[in-house]
Amino acid sequence: MRLEGNVRIPSGCAIAAVISKEGRGISGELIYNAMRPMHDRSNGLGGGFAAYGIYPDYKDFYAFHMFFDSRDVCKNCEAFLKERFEIVQSEIIPTRKISTILNEPLIWRYFLAPLKSVMLSKQLDEREFVAQTVFKINTEMKGAYVFSSGKNMGAFKAVGYPEDVGEFYKLEEYSGYSWTAHGRYPTNTPGWWGGAHPFTLLDYSVVHNGEISSYDANRRYIEMFGYKCSLKTDTEVITYILDYLTRVKGLTLSEAASVIAAPFWSTIDGKADTYDKDKHNYLRKMFPSLLITGPFSIVLGYNGGLMALNDRLKLRSMVVGEKDDMVYIASEEAAIRCMENNAQKIWYPKGGEPVIVELNGGVRI
Repeated sequence: MRLEGNVRIPSGCAIAAVISKEGRGISGELIYNAMRPMHDRSNGLGGGFAAYGIYPDYKDFYAFHMFFDSRDVCKNCEAFLKERFEIVQSEIIPTRKISTILNEPLIWRYFLAPLKSVMLSKQLDEREFVAQTVFKINTEMKGAYVFSSGKNMGAFKAVGYPEDVGEFYKLEEYSGYSWTAHGRYPTNTPGWWGGAHPFTLLDYSVVHNGEISSYDANRRYIEMFGYKCSLKTDTEVITYILDYLTRVKGLTLSEAASVIAAPFWSTIDGKADTYDKDKHNYLRKMFPSLLITGPFSIVLGYNGGLMALNDRLKLRSMVVGEKDDMVYIASEEAAIRCMENNAQKIWYPKGGEPVIVELNGGVRI
């Protein structure tokens, strides 16, 4: 008998994450090896990682990781960057030849300091200035793509299986206090280098398992505020929604989670705490177009922590494990056991309830 799993993976993709609450360095080899037992959740059309704390020598500068189609595009983009930033350092991102990773573009990184005179002339604060620069390059400069733009962090992604992508980028040579990972199984969007997860903006990065059925409504709303969804995948919009809710509107992460995975009206009405009921009522009425519907599990990485979140019906799997100061998150327990076979606490978050892990802090639900 042919099982459905031999034909397709109905619950793919694969996600994983790890963080040291004490800020200890973790080798990238740990996270890409954790993706191996979830190999069949991917189909080779995208894999990627995000890492935090990997650039301590350049921690005060924005690290732009970029794909270029050609050296001419690279030269033109660099000239554009010089108009807006001081380029502190520029270099090719080291890679190794992997037989399964093909047709790679030029992969470059820049460490940048925004020019205050340019920001002043545009009347923008630093983070908004950087965000607008990213959107301008990604939408107007053909053949150039910024796939990471935060401080002391970086994304690494490609077309391939995640464990191969990790070896391709030599992630065992990096050490960070937090890592996220993704293996892609696209169902209705193309597999291309820019379309692999994570999707990033500034220091936010998102890996996602599932499908966003509300994508068009979410996209139309968020693009009214200057965001540009140009990367041919529904996941991109999650990153921009979280940036808008937290950086622009000033919501906490738990409040932002209550927007994108909002409780049902009946659940809100049943809350005993008046303040809690009023808060959820306000958030649902204030941001109705940012409710994300469809099955999803996501991990948000940011400077200082992680947030894991399921859709409110928990239609995608997510497991959390803990040991000492380490917290592990994955689509399957096997991936957690690969990172720490003796994890002392394994549990399954409820739908719509965020798990927030912070440096020098605990695990909040």
